[in-house]
Amino acid sequence: MADEPVGTPALTLPPAPTPAWEVLQNLQHAQENDDQEDDDAGNDAMSVGHTDSDLDSALGSNLADSTYSLGSSILEYRTMHGRTYHSDIGTAQYWASNDEQASDSLDIAHHFTLLLLEDKLHLTPLGPDLQKVLDIGTGTGIWAIDFANEYSHVEVIATEISPIQPSWVPSNLRLEIEDCNDEWTFNPDTFDFIHMRFMLGSITDWTATFREAFTACAPGGWVESYEVSSTMESDDDSIPDGSAMQRWGQVFEEGGQRAGRSFAIIREDVQKKSMEEAGFVNIHVEDLKAPVGGWHTEPRLRQVGQYMQAALERDYEGYLLFLASSA
Repeated sequence: MADEPVGTPALTLPPAPTPAWEVLQNLQHAQENDDQEDDDAGNDAMSVGHTDSDLDSALGSNLADSTYSLGSSILEYRTMHGRTYHSDIGTAQYWASNDEQASDSLDIAHHFTLLLLEDKLHLTPLGPDLQKVLDIGTGTGIWAIDFANEYSHVEVIATEISPIQPSWVPSNLRLEIEDCNDEWTFNPDTFDFIHMRFMLGSITDWTATFREAFTACAPGGWVESYEVSSTMESDDDSIPDGSAMQRWGQVFEEGGQRAGRSFAIIREDVQKKSMEEAGFVNIHVEDLKAPVGGWHTEPRLRQVGQYMQAALERDYEGYLLFLASSA
């Protein structure tokens, strides 16, 4: 899903961290200047690769409670070379860092995703009777916060294994500490819409996870899943064998194999296959390229590429450290 420019360093660590808002502000200022030069170039956008599926679900039973209370143990993060990662207490695991630098990268990634979706938070055709929404793997909570603000009449629940979300959130948003690899604690037929994004390397059994979503989704509800390829590619095959860009994907796929949590979600068409096995119907798949860097001639995709590059450069270290150290 990535379309890479030739010559962009893939593994060069950035200098001292810059706050995410400052990165966004600087890029926005640069784009405003670029737009003055490209008024006649068009402004089309593309959505990230995703799968969304509507269903008719009547499954499920009461589940054992596996939602964590926010005790001191959940905050006992493991530390690796000065970076923090999710606590190794319990069964939940995650390969990326959960510190402030990582959160900045996630928030920038949210922005380039919005650009790809033409400033939409979802592509699912949500109706006026929307009541309850679930965001799985919410990260910093930025998508759930934006959604709760846009749909102030809807009850939104967002789950994550690490409590890295802000203290102040919209009144219609509830944050819960929960591992989506466990049995879900929600009653059957609860949610009109379930959103999942960037879960690669996190899920032990995608079919089982989508079965949980199927059970939790109300009849006629929707599940929308967004994933990104961990492999960098180019249309003209200009990424040299053995280069940092070429090795980037190998680090993730080999690390995922060791951990039993695949990063090859796009290449192996995991979303569609797992949704079908879970019982979903009316499945729609859309695969789109996301450039890295400001090389694209189309203004919107150039801006997407700038934010994509900023997100990666913000935390190359946090993305690679755990997987490389576990080799």
